[in-house]
Amino acid sequence: MRYESRQDGYTSLFTGIDAEVPTLNGGHRKYINFDNAASTPPFKAVQNAVNEFMVYYSSVHRGTGYKSQLSTHAYEAARQAVLQFVGADPNYHTCIFGKNTTEAINKLAKRFPFTPQRNIVITSGMEHHSNDLPWRAAANVVHVRLTADGQLDEADFDHVLQRYSDQIALVAICGASNVTGFINPIFRLAEKTHRVGAKIVVDCAQLAPHRKMDMLDVDNPAHLDYVTISAHKLYAPFGIGALVGLQETFASGEPEFTGGGTVDIVTLEDVIWAAPPDRDEAGSPNIIGAIALAAAIYQLERVSMQALADHEAHLTTYALERLLEIPELMVFGDSNPERSSERLGVIPFNLQGYSHFLVAAILGHEYGIGVRNGCFCAHPYILHLLGLDQEEANKVRDQIQAGDRSDMPGLVRVSFGLYNSTNEIDELIESLFHILRGDYAGNYLQDPASGEYFPEGWDPEFDRFFSIPDLID
Repeated sequence: MRYESRQDGYTSLFTGIDAEVPTLNGGHRKYINFDNAASTPPFKAVQNAVNEFMVYYSSVHRGTGYKSQLSTHAYEAARQAVLQFVGADPNYHTCIFGKNTTEAINKLAKRFPFTPQRNIVITSGMEHHSNDLPWRAAANVVHVRLTADGQLDEADFDHVLQRYSDQIALVAICGASNVTGFINPIFRLAEKTHRVGAKIVVDCAQLAPHRKMDMLDVDNPAHLDYVTISAHKLYAPFGIGALVGLQETFASGEPEFTGGGTVDIVTLEDVIWAAPPDRDEAGSPNIIGAIALAAAIYQLERVSMQALADHEAHLTTYALERLLEIPELMVFGDSNPERSSERLGVIPFNLQGYSHFLVAAILGHEYGIGVRNGCFCAHPYILHLLGLDQEEANKVRDQIQAGDRSDMPGLVRVSFGLYNSTNEIDELIESLFHILRGDYAGNYLQDPASGEYFPEGWDPEFDRFFSIPDLID
């Protein structure tokens, strides 16, 4: 695949990125999506693969009809594509499909063989809630401290490993932060984890769309035991994710969800569970989602993960340089453009004197720029980055419990995808300068329950742009 200019990115590979959206002045603007850390737009290759497959769509496994057999073949081929994408060994690893990374981590939390002797999970203060809350319900959790700018404190990681040593069952760490874009030294952490006899799971929801994945050979001390990915962050919608991990973990014990497809034989007296991965994929699977994910993987590999990383590093360098032109703007995490290749293209910031809720609302309603604001499902991390002490955190908690999010702390986040360009970054910078000058048309009113701002009198007219009944002949 030819590498297009950095200015244009890989726009020809995507669908929907030229869509125009209504703005508050009554006009329309081409939508700029800087919310890729949440979800990415689909590749055309994904749309084409799904459309082509639809004529053969059928139920998988045990069907004797040709469409059923073809669907089964395609579904299992998608599973192999995921294993290859993350560098897994089919002789030792299995790929279990589910809804997303959140479900994958919850599944592992339910299925991991904790023992009374080894019942501690080590995680960090920078995790997405999905790589924190499931472990709290399954084991004893110890959080590794962070540095002032939000990186993992590896010295404290070493201290925690030494302190708990043979009590540790699992280290659960993100490959990269969805808030700051910091990339963790996962292979070094894995080697240290294995020295104390524990295993490691890496939440790759953010890392996999931006860097080449490799679980490494199981004999390598730095290998990864489990990884999780989500298709909706990999340019493929349709709601599927994957947990890739050691077969032995899922070859025994009862799955947390039971029913069709999970068994070899059932009598009124007993159950013989199926081998992995079937044991942990109850019910009819998301075949379309698997096809979409596989198509996205093949398209990413055609582009090459290195070319993708280079393009996003260029965007991040340019964005940081431009953002630093705004004196009233503070970037959180690493603001040094010279280190862009060492991180992901995820940049959180705040504008002095402006609520993150308001900045995001103005960008969306008046400039057609989609960003995300708030705490990004990482509340402890945001509190740390903002430097809130326990008393301040408790005050925020009390206000939220009372139904008032007006003063909820948070940040504005821009995050880049393969198709974004420096021209779009220039439009963002110009829009931020307009906001600082008060050059926006709307009278914005805040909803205390959500904290969000909406321009007075705004009617989004969603049904004009998409209405399911209108699509039915």
